[in-house]
Amino acid sequence: MEVILLQDIPGIGKKNDVLVVGDGYALNCLLPHRQALVATPTVRKRYAEQIRRRAEEKAQERAAATSAASVLSGKKISITKKATKTGKLYAAITEKLIAEALAEQLNIETKESAIDIPTPIKALGTFSVAVDLAGAKADLVVEITADK
Repeated sequence: MEVILLQDIPGIGKKNDVLVVGDGYALNCLLPHRQALVATPTVRKRYAEQIRRRAEEKAQERAAATSAASVLSGKKISITKKATKTGKLYAAITEKLIAEALAEQLNIETKESAIDIPTPIKALGTFSVAVDLAGAKADLVVEITADK
């Protein structure tokens, strides 16, 4: 069923997005809670201006994400953590720690869920991490060094 969202819904979409959702979800959740309207031709005409503005916002968001991904691609961040003499870390490197390092070192704000660590980072060294910025993927090099 095609609906127009009347408010932001995390994980689904933002206000004035035109989406295709499951009939059950629309009929049992979105419509009774007045979070969406069925996208009939009459409703589309009424909300045409808001829908157009939202489509322009989406295009700008994609362009910003693509430019951020191109800036981020090939960059290197370094994280200093406490390690044993054999080079193993006392605590694994998490997505949250990488997101904080990105904000601090490169001034790029990302959500933890946008960072994909292929294997857990539990040792010193250099690792490759994938970052998804609104559909644009970029590879980031993370260098882990021992705290002195």
